[in-house]
Amino acid sequence: MVKKPIEALLEQERFELRPKSGGGILSFEVWGYQQKGVTVVTRYNLAYINHAIYQMDNGRVLGFDNAHGFHHRHYMGDVRAVEFISYEATLERFQQEWLAIVKATGGKRS
Repeated sequence: MVKKPIEALLEQERFELRPKSGGGILSFEVWGYQQKGVTVVTRYNLAYINHAIYQMDNGRVLGFDNAHGFHHRHYMGDVRAVEFISYEATLERFQQEWLAIVKATGGKRS
């Protein structure tokens, strides 16, 4: 009988950004397990929160997660399914999009 891996919280971080960095909060929550020396991510929630840019959805300007049984992207209240390649690719996309939003808005509503 194969033993099911035990899922654990791998990362939970929250960064308050300075105004010159766009302001707001970056939040990372990642769950998973180790299997044969490899980290397997089972759940994740990545969010850029900035009430100065977007007030709805608890201020979540941008987010990626796999809650509700599918991988999806939040952008100012719009939720759409996204193709999932890997957690690492999703994290990279999140970082690129967050930086582009900050560059375009300066951390403030346009």
